[in-house]
Amino acid sequence: MRKPIILSLMLCVAACGGSEEKRERPTPLVTIDAVSSHAFSDVYVAVGTANANEQVSVRAPVTERITQLGFSDGDYVQKGQMLAVLAQGQETASLASAQARAREAEQQLKRISELHRRGFATNASLDAQTASATAAKALANEARASVGDRVVRAPFSGYVSLRRISVGAVVSAGDEIAAVSDLSSIKLDFTVPETMLANVRVGQVITAKAAAFPDYVASGSITAIDPVVNPQTRTLTLRAVLPNRNANLKPGMLLSVTIASKNRTAPAVPELSLVREGDTSFVYTVGSDLKAKRTPVITGTRDGNLVEIIQGMKVGDKIVTEGVVKLSDGTTVRTGPAKASGAPAKSR
Repeated sequence: MRKPIILSLMLCVAACGGSEEKRERPTPLVTIDAVSSHAFSDVYVAVGTANANEQVSVRAPVTERITQLGFSDGDYVQKGQMLAVLAQGQETASLASAQARAREAEQQLKRISELHRRGFATNASLDAQTASATAAKALANEARASVGDRVVRAPFSGYVSLRRISVGAVVSAGDEIAAVSDLSSIKLDFTVPETMLANVRVGQVITAKAAAFPDYVASGSITAIDPVVNPQTRTLTLRAVLPNRNANLKPGMLLSVTIASKNRTAPAVPELSLVREGDTSFVYTVGSDLKAKRTPVITGTRDGNLVEIIQGMKVGDKIVTEGVVKLSDGTTVRTGPAKASGAPAKSR
């Protein structure tokens, strides 16, 4: 009795399965849009080191004791501002003596000149006194220069380093008193592969970002290209200049540099509209008969969610932008907004 019952159940299951197979699948709902035109460029990212526009280590010209300092840690100083004064007592005394001798020699020259004019002095005596007055003046200038060497001044406007010396310290000739940095702009040095040489030029715009200021993007231009390629790394060094508002960027910082080249306008499609099979990419185009046609394309670079189409599409072609996972070549589609998840949305 059990065998007929089991057989009947199997026939029912088979009949039910057959009816489900014969049930027609709903027409896929997709979103269709036209291929747009978009500006693309080849982008290369490098890293570079920030350098001050001008930077110099101001050092003591002579060995002497410091009697006065004219700056504090990190001060902004003007060109010519006094940074330090070295002891100059002996030099001041020598200057006073030399100036006195120069005045005396000048007065003597005036007297002899007057006597020579009246015929009471020879040409030889006039020439000798003229030479003596000139020598005395030269000695006075030398003494004045010696005094000036003991006053150290800023060579240009900028920020001074942290102070590491104090009044009363004895510095030797060549010891650093302070480092002065002009941060009005930043010289950014970075390297690129030699294969990039054809894509960079002087005057080309670049952008740079520092990890310390993720929301700050500095824009500048390339000012110089090193004429020599490094034979070990096969790279060459480029220098760009960036404006440095508020002196945010500091010398020594590591910056991320972005170089855009080969600017062009090309057909663009959303990345979600592309289907890939191995090395082949294709999109689904839709004609007036609402049938999806699988069309191979050759892609280029990306900009956000847009992909450059080098070959296979032209601006204005109608393509499926959402819902491609439900399609095959020749599938009839319904148009409308598709859900982000790819599930069919209800028709309005």
